[in-house]
Amino acid sequence: MTEMNSKAGTAVLGIGTALPAYSIAQPEIAELIASSLQDSPDLARFAKRIFKSCGVETRYTVDDSYLGSADSCRYVPTGGELAGIPTTGERMKKYQQEALPLGLEAARRALRDAGQTAGEITHLITVSCTGQYLPGLDVMLIRELGMSPRVNRLPLIFQGCAAGLKAIQMARDVVNGAPGSTVLVVCVELCTLHFQPVQERGALFAASFFGDGAGACVVGAAEARHSHYLSLGTGYSVLLPETTADMTWEVGDAGFDLYLSPRIPELLGSHLEAELELLLAGAALPELWAIHPGGRGIVDSVQKVMRLRDEQTHYSREILRTAGNLSSVTILFVLEAMRQDMKAQGSAAKEGVAMAFGPGLTAELMRFTYVPAYSPAHQEQNHAVL
Repeated sequence: MTEMNSKAGTAVLGIGTALPAYSIAQPEIAELIASSLQDSPDLARFAKRIFKSCGVETRYTVDDSYLGSADSCRYVPTGGELAGIPTTGERMKKYQQEALPLGLEAARRALRDAGQTAGEITHLITVSCTGQYLPGLDVMLIRELGMSPRVNRLPLIFQGCAAGLKAIQMARDVVNGAPGSTVLVVCVELCTLHFQPVQERGALFAASFFGDGAGACVVGAAEARHSHYLSLGTGYSVLLPETTADMTWEVGDAGFDLYLSPRIPELLGSHLEAELELLLAGAALPELWAIHPGGRGIVDSVQKVMRLRDEQTHYSREILRTAGNLSSVTILFVLEAMRQDMKAQGSAAKEGVAMAFGPGLTAELMRFTYVPAYSPAHQEQNHAVL
């Protein structure tokens, strides 16, 4: 591959995030699941241990049935019985009901943050792997936000946790290739709609950290009126070898079926250093690290391999602690937490790397720069990637 330079000035101009009304403390959901395992005391004890050690303290859900006892929650009924749990069709109806309000909240916040109107958006990228329907979320957002009916719609569906960062990179490429474009990215994930009765230890890992949320961002050309934005450098996706069976997400009769191999942190750790060397192309390691917290073990692995300080992984760990893994949405929460902290500190411009992971195994990698105030000199700075 030859060296390629990104267009100067393409940036995340604004970010918006949203969480559902219902929050669940981790001990409460652990007790709920343990109560559903009354006939499997060893599995119940293991569940409590996993839920306590996974790095999550609070998660959010669009379904208030999780707030009651195991007897009243159809997702994790007592005894682990499959009879009576919601079908995939029922879960998709709940998704259709709840996804739009959450996505609208995040989108409106992103537009306000960027100082853009809905009418200025030329492209809309919608992202989700936890629900599907047609006419889809993209059509509903255009209608409710008052965007032009001629907006170019790019739905990115069923791509897993890496898709949020993939969408940002797609938006960057749109703006670079069609100057004058302004892209709205909206990610909505309702992961808790896919909880199922736990019947084996492997299912507990995924059940221990996924939650619901939405995130949005506006990507366009930075101008003098913009500040505290993220200038987007180059990046790419890579499929890691011999890993296709280690993370799967398939449509089942009772929701979507997730499998996460316990090898994932180790696999990422064994490949990431070489990929990041390729991404940085000889540049020094950056100060900012926006790591998708797919689980505590993933953040631990990246920190160890790249020899990062605790404060460099703080944003990822804090989002995992306070909201859980929100699939494709999570990277927007991490980037926003980082950006707001830089703003509060009065930080100078800082280089960073963002990364997210999904089925494939896919690693999505991108360079960026936090920019506190518009500078024509900075707009001439290019980032390179092999």
